[in-house]
Amino acid sequence: MFERAVPGVDRPLTGALLMILSVFLFATMDMLVKLAAEHHPIGQIIFFRNIVAFLPLSFFILQAGGISVLRTRRLGGHLLRSCFGLAAMVCFFISYKLLPLGEAVALGMVGPLFITALSVPLLAEKVGIRRWSAVIVGFVGVLVMTRPGSGIFDPAALIPLVGAFFLALAMIMIRRLAHSEHSATIVFYFTVTATLASAASLPWQWATPDLAGIVLLVSIGLIGGVAQFAMTQAFRQAPAALVAPLEYLALVFAMLYGLWIWREYPDLFLGIGAAIVVAAGLYILHRETVLARARGRASRVAKGP
Repeated sequence: MFERAVPGVDRPLTGALLMILSVFLFATMDMLVKLAAEHHPIGQIIFFRNIVAFLPLSFFILQAGGISVLRTRRLGGHLLRSCFGLAAMVCFFISYKLLPLGEAVALGMVGPLFITALSVPLLAEKVGIRRWSAVIVGFVGVLVMTRPGSGIFDPAALIPLVGAFFLALAMIMIRRLAHSEHSATIVFYFTVTATLASAASLPWQWATPDLAGIVLLVSIGLIGGVAQFAMTQAFRQAPAALVAPLEYLALVFAMLYGLWIWREYPDLFLGIGAAIVVAAGLYILHRETVLARARGRASRVAKGP
C-alpha cells in the first residue's frame, strides 16, 4: 500500500514533517479545485493539474537518476494504473464541486478499506478476521456519514466512494509495479496519460480563464506536483507505520478550509462516521505493520545465522 523507507535511512522527524507538508498541500489543492470548478470544467482542471505538474516532476526524475529511469517494459501495467488513477481523480474532483469539501474528503478516505478487500482476489493476499472486521466497521462509518434511507441522502455522496474504489485499484497496480519500477517512473506515466486524456476533452470542455483563473489553475498543478514529491520523500525518510497515519490530517485541513471559505459546518453524523472510518483505516495499517514485522522475523530465522 505504501512505499517503504530506504534501507538504512531512518529520519522519523523529517519524514513526519514532509508528510504533514504533503497532506496540507494536497488539501490546499483540493480547496483550489473546488474554487476552480465554480467557473471551469473538470476536464480543463485535470489538464492543468497534470501538465503543470511536469515542472516539479522533472526535478523528481532528475533526482531519481535522470531520463534513464523512465525506461520500462511494463507499459501495459502503467496504462492500467493510469486509467484507474485518472478515473479516481475525475470522481474526486467532481465530488469537490458537488459536496462540502470535508464530506467529500471524508468519504474518499475509505480507500484503505477497498484496498484490503481487493487485495484478496487481485493480489492473492491473506486477510485475517481482524482486518475483515475493520473493513466492515469502516463501511458502517460510511453508512453513518451518508445515512441512506434517511430522506436527506445525497446521491452525490456515491461519487467519492467510486473514486476511492478506483484509487484502491490504482494502489494495487502500484504494488505490482513497485517490484520493478521506480516511483518517478510510475508518477511520470500517470501524468502523461492524465494530461493526454484530459487534453482530448478540451475541445468540448473549455472555459477561457482570466488572469485570476490562470493563476488558480497553474497553482493546482504546481501544488499537486510538489505535494506528490513531498509524500514520496516522506515514505523514503521514515517507516510507513509512522508517516501513513498522518494522511488522515487531510480531513482536518479540508474541514477547516470548508468552514473558512464556504461556511460548511460538518454535522454530528459526518464527524462520527469519519471517526469510525479513520479508526478502521488506522487499525488496518497497524495490523499490516505487525504482520510485516512478523514476516520479516520469520524470513531472518529461515535464513539462519
